Amino acid sequence: MEVSQVQQPSSNGRRRRGGWITFPFIIAMTVGMNLAGAGWSSNLIVYLIKEFNVKSIDAAQIANVVSGTFNLVPVFAAIIADSFLDCFSVVWISSVISLLGIILLAVTASIPSLKPQPCVNGVCKAPTRAQFGVLYAGICLATTGQGGRAVIATMGANQFPDKPKNQTIFFNWFFFTMYVAVLIASTVVVYVEDNVSWECGFYVCAGANVVGLVAFLVGTPFYRRPKPEGSPCTVLARVVVAAIRKRKLQISPAENNFYYGKDILAKFTTPPPSTSFGCLNRAAMRGNGDVAADGSNKKPWRLCSVREVEDFKTIIRIFPLWSTAIFLATPIAMNISLSVLQALTVDRHLGRHFQIPAGSIFVFVFLSTSLSLILFDRILSPAWKRLARKTPTPLQRVGIGHVFNIAAMVVSAMVESKRRNVAAKSDALIAPISVLWLLPQLALVGIGEAMHFPGQLELYYQEFPASLKNVSTSLAWVIIAIAFYLSTALIDLLRRVTGWLPDNINHGRLENVYWLVTVVGVLNFAYFLICSWFYKYQNVKEVGHGESNSLDIQSSL
Repeated sequence: MEVSQVQQPSSNGRRRRGGWITFPFIIAMTVGMNLAGAGWSSNLIVYLIKEFNVKSIDAAQIANVVSGTFNLVPVFAAIIADSFLDCFSVVWISSVISLLGIILLAVTASIPSLKPQPCVNGVCKAPTRAQFGVLYAGICLATTGQGGRAVIATMGANQFPDKPKNQTIFFNWFFFTMYVAVLIASTVVVYVEDNVSWECGFYVCAGANVVGLVAFLVGTPFYRRPKPEGSPCTVLARVVVAAIRKRKLQISPAENNFYYGKDILAKFTTPPPSTSFGCLNRAAMRGNGDVAADGSNKKPWRLCSVREVEDFKTIIRIFPLWSTAIFLATPIAMNISLSVLQALTVDRHLGRHFQIPAGSIFVFVFLSTSLSLILFDRILSPAWKRLARKTPTPLQRVGIGHVFNIAAMVVSAMVESKRRNVAAKSDALIAPISVLWLLPQLALVGIGEAMHFPGQLELYYQEFPASLKNVSTSLAWVIIAIAFYLSTALIDLLRRVTGWLPDNINHGRLENVYWLVTVVGVLNFAYFLICSWFYKYQNVKEVGHGESNSLDIQSSL
């Protein structure tokens, strides 16, 4: 990673905005926001159980909803930044909201009347509605404030217009600092919360938020701040509305009946509408009074260009593959929250004086993912290219991720069976079994994530048209959000219809939950293979593979 020289004043004497001078301010905000967000959310399950007497499964459910919202709010923040406010405004407003939420959480930890009394002889008093209200208000504000995380990346890239190399360098630093901040928060800050005090840990998070916000605002005079250009989601909605309003219109094969845009060259550079999903072609058919004399669109909610219609069709074609990723991520979401509950019931000591915080257990997923990405990039991918004479396709990477995910669920079930048997023999809440037994399942989850998550991003970014690149990358975050919500619903369903998930997991059958999601994972993998069989790459040259069809995924699996 390298840094270009400092920008020079423009020829008219005014300082040119943007460039590397903005880098330290944006990176400071990246570190502050991620350190603050991960610092309180990583240990939320333990905080709910120990300080608010929330039952373990209920705490896992709440944490799942929070995690889902964590990954959903950045999408809404990006839409707001594109449509109404600029990136700068969304980032600093989000940071202020996050700070208010974290301060409120710190207050709940500091004032005894805002949380229930500690359990006495196994008897625990539930929180009052007022106590829950303050707690949930803090969680909602702190979670909503994390919406600016994704917008920071866009804002950083905006500082280097027409300089892809500099944008790439920035993204490398952005993701590096983001992972470092999350790693520190999940270890150091969580350790402070568990071994010093909760209020101290939360105020550390608040301090990181303040430092990031102040540093970001100091750089205000130097930022490029492009005006919002409108959300592409509005364009997609227009296609649907226009097609419905013209549903009775007879489709004509004549190219002159379709609208290609105001630019006269667009008609010669844009192919005619495809025959697939032909009902949508009505949205691009000219009607009386739809087009002005200068060729502009007078009724955008009744007429769309051919390019806009074809962009919408692209989303429809890729939707089946996108849906397979939901059921790929759901077992991962369940495994992360349930692993914390397992960690609370095993021996977490490493040596005599150090104990791994339960909220830090999924750090091993981050480590596994990071190491696997390096291994794949430096060794496995070049070896694959030498043997197969082409790089792995995105669908091949996703397919391999499916396999590792299934393996992780199988190992999770086997480890849980051993943990429960040891706990039953010892008749103790903390089973005399090391927390290191949980590492294999977490490592497999990390390896699978290193394969399928970048594969999905690559697939969506390559296959979506240029006008929808921002939407394409946000789809991966939507998947994560849906997965956490779906895992919450699935756990709640299993609690209602089975006895597998009591409050004390030593008396339940958590391994059956893992076996169930293993079966779901196998069925989903079969569904993925069917979808990949029929899917044809739209941008073959960009993908860099000789065949447009993705049948070669099966030979690699």
